Amino acid sequence: MPDEGRNPLEEEKVNSTEMAKALDLTVRRIQQLTQDGTLNTVTKGKYLLYDNIHRYIRFISGNVMTEEDRKVERARKAAEVKLKVAKADVAKLEADELKGNMHRTEDVKAITNDLVRTIRSMLNALPGRLGAVCANETDTEKCQIIIREAVYAIETELSKYQYDPKKYVERVRARRDWEEKHEQDDDENA
Repeated sequence: MPDEGRNPLEEEKVNSTEMAKALDLTVRRIQQLTQDGTLNTVTKGKYLLYDNIHRYIRFISGNVMTEEDRKVERARKAAEVKLKVAKADVAKLEADELKGNMHRTEDVKAITNDLVRTIRSMLNALPGRLGAVCANETDTEKCQIIIREAVYAIETELSKYQYDPKKYVERVRARRDWEEKHEQDDDENA
């Protein structure tokens, strides 16, 4: 006798334990069938009872899925492959970054800015250093030589600048430590 209080058009939602009882299976088997795409959840851990009973019947009778179900399953599998490839790409990039083989734009920018500040400070120090020396010099040619030598000294100092991958690795590690600390703080505050 039909349940008079239940709308037959309204699907009953059940959890995995109830779904397992309805199909006479284990909860683990329900999870496997869900992962395989044989059964579908409508929300996390909730199944439409009658829809999934019909899906299971088609599955065990050999007519696993409708054409629409197969399209959805192919799309789901393609999305899973894309996600796995993207995760692998991210992992490779992170490994390259940790090894110092790849640098983030923000790190290159920061280290370049450090170099620019060093050059700026060297150039800004020139007038103070050379002002007194050239003020007492009456021969403009000697003053030009003094200034040229000071500029050459700065150029020589800058020519010694070397790319140092360790600086980038230090920045990466410092950023990761900062990110981990903030993730822990967020977890504690949640």
